[in-house]
Amino acid sequence: MLVEMTELLGRQIYTPDGRLLGEVDNVVVDVEAAKVDGLYVDETSPMLVEDSRATNIPYRWVSAVNDVVLLKYFPKRISLKKGSPRPAKADEAVAAPAR
Repeated sequence: MLVEMTELLGRQIYTPDGRLLGEVDNVVVDVEAAKVDGLYVDETSPMLVEDSRATNIPYRWVSAVNDVVLLKYFPKRISLKKGSPRPAKADEAVAAPAR
């Protein structure tokens, strides 16, 4: 099943254990490789991401896309390291840990 990138916007993203992470706010594209690189979530669940920070979900973590986006991997919780500065702009994403 092919899905247009614009159709991903607004779809809910669920972790492998069924927890709602948030909604797709933007699609990150690797122009040189002509492929989707990630899904940007502006408002994330505070249970999954510290301070409900914006996060870029690597597309390799996506298991399925239909009415919702289902992830095959997501860490238990994303939190800031102590001493790491908070981004100055609200639109800067927290880098998700690599797997």
